[in-house]
Amino acid sequence: MSGGTGSGGSNPFYRLAPFIKEFIYKNRWETLREAQIDACRVLFETNSHLLIASGTASGKTEAAFFPALTDLYECPSASVGILYIAPLKALINDQFTRLNDLLQEGNIPVWHWHGDVPLAEKTKLMNNPSGVLQITPESLEGLLMNRPNAIPALFGDLRFIVVDEVHAFMGGDRGIQVLSQLSRIERMAGCRPRRIGLSATLSDYSSATDWLAGGTGTRVEISAPQGGRKLRLSVEHFSFPDARDEVQAEQLEKARESYYNFIYDHTSRKKSLIFTNSRSDAELTVLEMRRIAAKREERDVFHVHHGSISAMLREDAESALRDGPGPAVAAATLTLELGIDLGSLERVLQLGAPYSCASFVQRLGRSGRRGDASEMLFVTPEEEDEEAQLPARMPWTLLRAIAVIELYVREKWVEPITVRKLPTGLLYHQTMSILKSMGEVEPEELQAAVLSLPSFRSVAPAEFEAMLEYLIGLGHIETMEEGTLILGLAGEKVVNNFRFFAVFKDDEEHAVYNGTEEIGSITTVPPPGYCFSLAGKLWKVEEVDARHKSVYVKKSRGKVDTLWLGAGGDVHTRIMNKIREVLSSEQLYPYLAPHAASRLERARRLARESGLLLRSVLPAGGNSMYIMPWTGSRTFRTLERLLKHRLAGRLALRSIVPMEPYYMVVAGKCDPEMLEQAIREDASQLPDPSELLAPGEAPQLGKYDEYIPPELLRQAFAVDGLDLRGLAETVRGWQS
Repeated sequence: MSGGTGSGGSNPFYRLAPFIKEFIYKNRWETLREAQIDACRVLFETNSHLLIASGTASGKTEAAFFPALTDLYECPSASVGILYIAPLKALINDQFTRLNDLLQEGNIPVWHWHGDVPLAEKTKLMNNPSGVLQITPESLEGLLMNRPNAIPALFGDLRFIVVDEVHAFMGGDRGIQVLSQLSRIERMAGCRPRRIGLSATLSDYSSATDWLAGGTGTRVEISAPQGGRKLRLSVEHFSFPDARDEVQAEQLEKARESYYNFIYDHTSRKKSLIFTNSRSDAELTVLEMRRIAAKREERDVFHVHHGSISAMLREDAESALRDGPGPAVAAATLTLELGIDLGSLERVLQLGAPYSCASFVQRLGRSGRRGDASEMLFVTPEEEDEEAQLPARMPWTLLRAIAVIELYVREKWVEPITVRKLPTGLLYHQTMSILKSMGEVEPEELQAAVLSLPSFRSVAPAEFEAMLEYLIGLGHIETMEEGTLILGLAGEKVVNNFRFFAVFKDDEEHAVYNGTEEIGSITTVPPPGYCFSLAGKLWKVEEVDARHKSVYVKKSRGKVDTLWLGAGGDVHTRIMNKIREVLSSEQLYPYLAPHAASRLERARRLARESGLLLRSVLPAGGNSMYIMPWTGSRTFRTLERLLKHRLAGRLALRSIVPMEPYYMVVAGKCDPEMLEQAIREDASQLPDPSELLAPGEAPQLGKYDEYIPPELLRQAFAVDGLDLRGLAETVRGWQS
């Protein structure tokens, strides 16, 4: 067994616990991977935290656990010794199985804790805190809030915290929640565990190390093995004509048939994963795949995997891909984007284009996990109407697909993580969670407990006091005669609801049952007699139990809509700049299939002939104009506010229609030159953010912002919702 050399010339393999060495022999590994050697050096020889940033299937999980488990084997912990935090229950279930195999011989128990784990298992852990605990942030919140007295026994000798898929946490509210939880564990249990972050999707290591170290003052070392990976990429394009008459309607039907047959032919005989950008697209695609299979009298090998499918059906899909003989096909959203091991997938097919390079990297990493090339086929369907407005005739999805491929494959660029500076909803959430766990507390004590958490250190004491006063007025917090604080009646209703554990917005859903089998859930409930699709099948509503939020159905036939509202993702400015570059260049991209290459050439010709790339404000006929800002989503929204709140009155603009993040259609009496000049002048002056808000407007960015004083919300929107500097930079880049 070779393993490279650690510091001082020692082979890290021989430093590992006997049961781990046996596991390595049994699996016939010939060498430790670079990340595993790095992890052994850092965790055995230093006191640092560790960030492991390497590709999918590069052995990150083993790199974190081998040295950490060796520590527990050599010196058993008096409590849970390793806490593993993951963003998805499915990821925990997957890692639980893998760890169980590894730990059978090590006599180290591994527990998992989330909503689907039986109470009996949780009770066993509470009675004998030990080994490894795998948990989601939501379940960890419930532990800290509802069982504060158990925390010292549970985590008093906690040695390591492993945060999987750190990129999935860092830029969002859950990342702030996790950092708060880690600080609270240290404070409540009196422990100082080392932190290990795992990610396959990072390019900006400094923001990741800052996040991982948050509140500890401990150095973070980085292991980022590059490791070349063979890629096979292909982009196909389908145009759907606008059906203005019978002939076009027939053409549209043929185009759709061709599109779905293409997807079927390229997935149905392999182990394949079809990524979509929405649950509705996943449902519709599998519905069509099953129709084609029935028509051809072929086997139904199709599954749906997203957050509204029941756990049992999701596990069936994972098992078919991982363990079944194949073929097997699953249409999925981001629920299969993260690191669940699906074995040897033969193909990943992306419908449309990811909104970010980070998502592209994650999805690409689902295939080629056993040393084979990673294979990803993009299929970009787009409506095409030659009579539409000029910018609407651009194939934006195809262009976005090319942009994310070029940025990652050629430049190895991935979006930097942005962390909210004033996370007001989380401020409410953690305040109420801490108050619930403490029971009754002095205002000063509560303020110190909350504002000492890493993410709230920029919140001024006066702002926190104003929030407390506001919450007392709402009845969420109550002041006792002695001046101490407890949860108020209105606050208890919020905090005691299981939905409080989650800080991401989740629509209230109704469970759907076919007899006693749970199929999944829907957010919009049709009346009895109406149909909808779920898990790639059609169902007719028989009964709605509003009280228990349940819908009872039977199988149906026909064509109907799915019942979720689709939402696009934010696009970074660098992607929009790359799209502009793609349109202005003559470069040929070898991964474009003939239809895609032809569609790109037509788009380039239209861009050249129309002057679309020469000016950022163009005439659109009559009193209308197009604005082509070539900027990311957040800056685009800032420009929209600049137009509505500062320029509309001055320039007599009567309508502003955004098509985020690509273009806006503006109507008014001014000409394009006057409008562009006004935008340039106002954007370059960095206006007061309050001028981009309507009087009394307090936009909500997070789940619990509705409980925040309006003035504090306005401040939060100014720093986290607007991008004035980005707008000034964008406008400076416009060609004169």
